[in-house]
Amino acid sequence: MKFLHDILEKQKPMFEKGGKLEKFYYLFEAGESFAFTPPTTTPAKGAHIRDAIDLKRMMMTVVIAMIPALLFGIWNVGYQHFLATGNPDAALLDIIIVGSIQVLPIVIVAYTAGGIVEVIFAIIRKHPINEGFLVTGMLIPLTMPPDIPLWQVALATVFAVIIAKEAFGGTGMNILNVALTARAFLYFAYPTDISGSKVWAYLGGESTVDGYTGETALALATGAKTGTSVEAALQSATSGWAGAEGLFSFNNMLIGAIPGSIGETSAVMALLGAIILVVAGVASWKIMASGIVGALVMGFIFNAIGSTPFMEMAPHYHLIMGGFAFGIVFMATDPVSAAQTERGKWIYGFFIGLLTVLIRVFNPAYPEGIMLAILLMNVFAPLIDFYVIQANKNRRLKRSHV
Repeated sequence: MKFLHDILEKQKPMFEKGGKLEKFYYLFEAGESFAFTPPTTTPAKGAHIRDAIDLKRMMMTVVIAMIPALLFGIWNVGYQHFLATGNPDAALLDIIIVGSIQVLPIVIVAYTAGGIVEVIFAIIRKHPINEGFLVTGMLIPLTMPPDIPLWQVALATVFAVIIAKEAFGGTGMNILNVALTARAFLYFAYPTDISGSKVWAYLGGESTVDGYTGETALALATGAKTGTSVEAALQSATSGWAGAEGLFSFNNMLIGAIPGSIGETSAVMALLGAIILVVAGVASWKIMASGIVGALVMGFIFNAIGSTPFMEMAPHYHLIMGGFAFGIVFMATDPVSAAQTERGKWIYGFFIGLLTVLIRVFNPAYPEGIMLAILLMNVFAPLIDFYVIQANKNRRLKRSHV
């Protein structure tokens, strides 16, 4: 590693002020900082807060927390392929190979498209390339269905980075979650491709299997007929399909071996990621906990009303269906677009959970309510913080007059 660092140091003068490649300095600096410890240090004089955590370590922690969801997503995509082609007992290696063929290009395209935009803006604005896109570049593929066209991934990534991030000033200045902005763009621009209602099967360029449909659990829940229950509709969805019996059982949905977006199907993997983030002090457990409470409260309210099968569904099903678990762990806790005050985090998370279930039940056209709920609360997060701070000021003023 020292040998490589010495090579970089010899090339550095060309990128510094006055060098032939001066305009590309921040591109060089980003590569050096990513591979090695940044050369910048805290000044020796003056009072400074020194901490082991910085933006690079924080972003890498989030990426590490997402790795379980990514690995499981690769396995699940391969598993769903072999399930669709009538071979649910395929070898693990074959499942991983097929899953990797479909998933890894999506990850590569997202990182490449977003990285190019980041470099262009860094050169134009003459500022360092921040590590924030390390997380966004992973989040975007994990929120996509496995059969999404690659050009749409690139288009959505470019749109999100420019409109949701760079237009507001870059890393740390965005109002909306960048990855969810990319998904929302595709959701409204290309709804048939982002819906995830098709089961993808890799057949080496051949057509997909005839006679196999693969609605997601949320699609089945919103389409449950009056006079039956959502649980019964989920159980009967795969009856008679060889190897697919019980595909939408509660345990199977909890584990995540069901059709859906690449990284969002497994609540267990999201929980593992949550543990990593909370232990590392990177994400707020208050937002996660209050989001779960909000979803359950809204679920119980609908149970009391009970005019449709979806309203009557057991509230805890909302926690494992769709991308709720993934969204509340990795999206809602975004430290930039979320509420900043401690009390505000409780309010912010609660309303995300509540609105998720509300959108799912009242608007079947958008069954994945977690996306719209988080984006809406992103907009309201500054307002929540304002009133929390204002209330605290008022309490302190009252005490001062006693």
